[in-house]
Amino acid sequence: MTENLMQADLSVWGMYQHADIVVKAVMIGLILASVVTWAIFFSKSAKLMSHKRRLQREKRQLATARSLDEASKMADGFGGHSLSRRLIDEAQNELELSEGCEDKEGIKERTSFRLERRVAAVGRHLGRGNGYLATIGAISPFVGLFGTVWGIMNSFIGIAKTQTTNLAVVAPGIAEALLATAIGLVAAIPAVVIYNVFARTIGNYKANLGDVAAQVLLLQSRDLDLSASRPVPAPAQPVRNNTQQLRVG
Repeated sequence: MTENLMQADLSVWGMYQHADIVVKAVMIGLILASVVTWAIFFSKSAKLMSHKRRLQREKRQLATARSLDEASKMADGFGGHSLSRRLIDEAQNELELSEGCEDKEGIKERTSFRLERRVAAVGRHLGRGNGYLATIGAISPFVGLFGTVWGIMNSFIGIAKTQTTNLAVVAPGIAEALLATAIGLVAAIPAVVIYNVFARTIGNYKANLGDVAAQVLLLQSRDLDLSASRPVPAPAQPVRNNTQQLRVG
């Protein structure tokens, strides 16, 4: 019995080759899911780190601006894909559309709404791919468990056909079945960890972008209040014709 067990190829590749077609399909699917997980990780992690450093640099520069026009001049050096540049453009565009409006609070509210929508849109864009990670992390263990159950069922069927409880007959099938669960965990654990890391990173990025939006709104509000507090020049008085007055006298 021991010699027969030792002769069985219980390596990972050997167990895969001897597994049932259903168990093989489960294993291949889980491996592909793991590949997708790591592809998303490497592609998004570099992108998020680059965006994070860029936004922090822009945030520090905009903190020194005294007006919206000054911030706009600073943003000219940020590049065309700068999110800070887009937030400033939203505020300036609202000022242009609301030109002549006396309701300054209404302008501030509309600008605040537009900036909030822009920040939310950025969050949705950065969150693309997280749904795949969540799905892989949630269902991979169950898919692996399905492969395990299927493999153990085949092992018991083999026992019934051979009418023996020899360990050499039972062990390889059980090992092949458990391999499916192991691969499922290998696919699920990194997916859950990476999902949590990305969720936290995107949350911090949105918070920083929200600070930039608040700074832009502050500059716009200051400009509006300063323009409203400037004294309105008095209308010019008509000049009297002294020559005519003397003639009349």
